[in-house]
Amino acid sequence: MKLRRAIWHYMRRRKKISPTRVVALGFLAVILLGALLLSLPAATRAPGGAPFLTALFTATSATCVTGLVLHDTFTYWSLFGQIVILALIQIGGLGLMTVVSILSFLLHRTIGLRERLLMVQALSLNDLTGVVRMVRHILFGTFALEGLGACVLSIRFVGEYGLWGGIYRGVFHSVSAFCNAGFDLMGTNDSLAAYRGDPLVCLPIMALIVIGGIGFFVWEDVYRKLRLRRRGLQSRLHVHTKLVVLISGVLIAFGAVSFLVAEYENPSTLGALPPGEKILASLFQSVTCRTAGFATLDQAALTPPSQLVSTLLMFVGGSPGSTAGGVKTVTLGVLVISAIAVMRGKSQATIFARGLSSKQVLASLSIAMVGFGAVVVSVTAMSLFESNGAFFPMVFEAVSAMGTVGLSMNLTATLTGASHVVLILLMYFGRVGLLTIGIALLLRRGGQSRVQFPESKLIIG
Repeated sequence: MKLRRAIWHYMRRRKKISPTRVVALGFLAVILLGALLLSLPAATRAPGGAPFLTALFTATSATCVTGLVLHDTFTYWSLFGQIVILALIQIGGLGLMTVVSILSFLLHRTIGLRERLLMVQALSLNDLTGVVRMVRHILFGTFALEGLGACVLSIRFVGEYGLWGGIYRGVFHSVSAFCNAGFDLMGTNDSLAAYRGDPLVCLPIMALIVIGGIGFFVWEDVYRKLRLRRRGLQSRLHVHTKLVVLISGVLIAFGAVSFLVAEYENPSTLGALPPGEKILASLFQSVTCRTAGFATLDQAALTPPSQLVSTLLMFVGGSPGSTAGGVKTVTLGVLVISAIAVMRGKSQATIFARGLSSKQVLASLSIAMVGFGAVVVSVTAMSLFESNGAFFPMVFEAVSAMGTVGLSMNLTATLTGASHVVLILLMYFGRVGLLTIGIALLLRRGGQSRVQFPESKLIIG
């Protein structure tokens, strides 16, 4: 009777659940389903199946497109387990509502207002205009790019792993790279270290990481501009697109130069490589820190400056509405532009002849502070759980989890179960979205406050 009453109350309240909560609960449901599948005996190569915490950690890492693992993906998980992981990566990368919309398209079903609202929330858009068309373009572009990447990678892997083994690895790594997941099937704990000087592997994976991490809105904006140009019409790129491209380019260049300079003579990383491979490895490290998680260098062997730069890049992450995590490039851009405007004594921050509203600045500041706070709390908790753990590797691990990156200083598998739970929460927090989770937990009815207090003049600085 109590169960029936609970279901009845849920059905009455179902229409009142906000889109943010639906997205958050949807990811949670996918993670739990993935954990149950990975707990099955058929999911592991060894008999008996995986412990539930291992399955839950892996399912969270895959769905949240992170890449942190407790065991090597190829040697620990069976073919069935690897396929489950690949499916979770694809669902997590595209977003649950984008994947669910495939069924509606196949059945020629009309997508209602509620579904459109969910798509807007899942893709971090501002309005409903053209959202269904955009989802169609996302699906087509995703599968086309992943297919192209799989073809290029398969050409390289077939000669090493045979026809089917090479094609399978090409598909798996293409999906993992595009979704910024960082899972690999190399059968070692060195990720892609064996291919650090191979442009046929590194360049396609870097391209997939960057394209998947710039955001679906940027795709649509570029497509719109090209379509109008073919018709002879003039069109400008959106300010959001310009800012994403600018910040992404600056971060990649800054990271690549920093790694090249800091690691050039380091015998454990770039020191023994020829100049061309040093440049390629430095560029790959810079790109993969943007929430991808593949590694061609040993993260624990990096010099302290490189470890610090990697941590900063992981904290920023990718761009809004993409397959990436982190506090996002636009957040960093808004904060930097606002700081420059304040230092120059301007009353309004501007970018590309457009002003930034105070709401945008406050939202960016909130996201950055919440992300920083989540890392601080997590590192504090892990420090309590790991009595013999080194401090900075735990910071690196926590930022990697929050930014859904997947890079590690060989620490993940050595942590206790309590620390693994902390990382699970961080990965979920980072993927679903810092602001989305804040809204989902703190959502209240009503608009502006009825009471307006007089402003206080504080001394800043």
